[in-house]
Amino acid sequence: MRHALLKCLATLLMATLFVSAATAGEEGTGADELASLLQSYESYQADFIQIVVNENGNKVQETRGSLKAKRPGLFYWETSAPLSQFIVSDGETVEVYDPDLEQVTIHNLDDRVQSTPALLLSGEVDNLEETYEVSGRQIGDDTREFTLEPRSPDSLFTSLRLTFYKGELQEMRMQDSLAQLSVLSFDRIRLNEPVEAGAFTLDYPEGVDIIRDGA
Repeated sequence: MRHALLKCLATLLMATLFVSAATAGEEGTGADELASLLQSYESYQADFIQIVVNENGNKVQETRGSLKAKRPGLFYWETSAPLSQFIVSDGETVEVYDPDLEQVTIHNLDDRVQSTPALLLSGEVDNLEETYEVSGRQIGDDTREFTLEPRSPDSLFTSLRLTFYKGELQEMRMQDSLAQLSVLSFDRIRLNEPVEAGAFTLDYPEGVDIIRDGA
C-alpha cells in the first residue's frame, strides 16, 4: 500500500511541478492551450485530499496534506498521519522523507525522472506534445479540462486529467496501468502569493537512513 502511495505522490509531484514552469504557446492544440493557461503561475499553494480507488471502484486509501510549488522547479509536499510523508525538490534533486521508516531517499532529476508525471508543475514543457497527447474540453462557462495520455508504453500512468475552474487548478485524476485511480482535490488555493525559499527545504532528525541514487 505504501509503495502504491509513493507512486501516486510522485505522479502528483510531476504534475504539480508543471504549473510553475509552463510557458505560453500559440492556441490551436490542447498542449498549447494548457501551457497558455498556466503561463501566469509563478507559485501555487493548496491543501488537498487524495483518494485512491481500485479497479472495482472501492476506496482503498485516503490521505490529506498540503503542497507548495514555485517557479523554477521548487516543490514541497506533505501528507498527514497516519501516512506521514514529505517530498521536496530544488529543481535538481527530489528528497522523500518517510518518518515511519526513518528513511530519506534522494533522487537526481535526470531525464528519466523528469519525463514522469511527477515533475509537470515545475519542469520543462518544451517537449510536452512529444511526451503526451493532450486534449482539452470546455465544461460550462468557467471550467476547463485537459487530459494527458503518455505516448510511451512504459509510463507509470495511462491518463492524467487536470481540471481548472476560472483558471485555478482544482482537481487531478490519474489512472495507472493497474486500473487504479488516484483523485486529488485541492482547497484553499493560493496563486502567486509569496513563498519563502526556506519552505522548500526538508528537515529530518539525525540518525535517519539516507539513500541516494546509485548507492
